[in-house]
Amino acid sequence: MSRSLKKGPYVDERLLKKIQNLKAGDKTIIKTWNRASMITPEMVGFTFGVHNGRHHISVLIIENMVGHRLGEFSPTRKFQSHGGKIAKDIERSKTEQGQEERKKAQASATKK
Repeated sequence: MSRSLKKGPYVDERLLKKIQNLKAGDKTIIKTWNRASMITPEMVGFTFGVHNGRHHISVLIIENMVGHRLGEFSPTRKFQSHGGKIAKDIERSKTEQGQEERKKAQASATKK
């Protein structure tokens, strides 16, 4: 359910104050635990450290992110993979093939 248009978007005032104190294009990371805050055009070009429950993930704000929330760009769950044992076997065979190709490339480079 979205927020009422009458109220307007939720933007944390402390974040806006921190942005006003910095210059545009400044590379300092602004740490925040506020994942629900809406991204506004004033935030474009700044880097936020958005907390995901474990550590802060750096998020560089670009124009396409305006209107979204900060929490959307800091996933809280880590995806491992699907497939179980068969997928592991396939992945292992791909890495072995890659290692063999690298050895061949190094051997041909040393001969020249």
